[in-house]
Amino acid sequence: MNIIEIMKEIPGNIITHEQLAHILQGKINNINAKIAYMVKKGELLRLKKGLYLLGEDYRNTPIDLVSVGNQLYTPSYVSFEYALSYYGLIPERVYVVTSATMRLKKAYDTPIGRFTYKPISPKAYALGVDWLYDNVHGGKLIATPEKALCDKIRSDRSRGRLSQQKLDDYLVHDLRIDTALLGDMDTALISEIAEAYHSSNLRTLTKLIDKRKHYA
Repeated sequence: MNIIEIMKEIPGNIITHEQLAHILQGKINNINAKIAYMVKKGELLRLKKGLYLLGEDYRNTPIDLVSVGNQLYTPSYVSFEYALSYYGLIPERVYVVTSATMRLKKAYDTPIGRFTYKPISPKAYALGVDWLYDNVHGGKLIATPEKALCDKIRSDRSRGRLSQQKLDDYLVHDLRIDTALLGDMDTALISEIAEAYHSSNLRTLTKLIDKRKHYA
């Protein structure tokens, strides 16, 4: 069984060892040797043990880095800088896919880039996370703009407690947030996340956004 035949059995670009074993069962005597051979030939890229991506010449669709980030380390959702860039809230393109998790801190260096995972409070984990679906890549989890910003601010805890002015400076000069987009944010959701995190800086963020909306 060759890679073209295998491609017909999977909807996207990502495939697990279990899926490969199911497809190859009864057709290949040594499944692990076959998988290793496909990796050596570049038909598959090994992302981590048990998780593979179709080689560049065999992809019918672009790589969905959010889906890859979800599958590399579970449970997790894409957030922080990558999600802020994804939504156009910051001008820079972010090359590291950053995610939140309830597990330990983790990082993967893969043939398609670096993926990092930061632990967050379980109480805040499920708030402000969107589940997006398409027929090719299936479902994927990414923070809403509000949650991505809250996760980022919360992760920079070394800055201590910030006043509204210092938080505004941080958003504008450090993160380079397009503050015109802050007016579209759901402050009720940010307040809920702030309470789950027990974060005074996120409570200040709510007040700052409400003030911006008032004077807009």
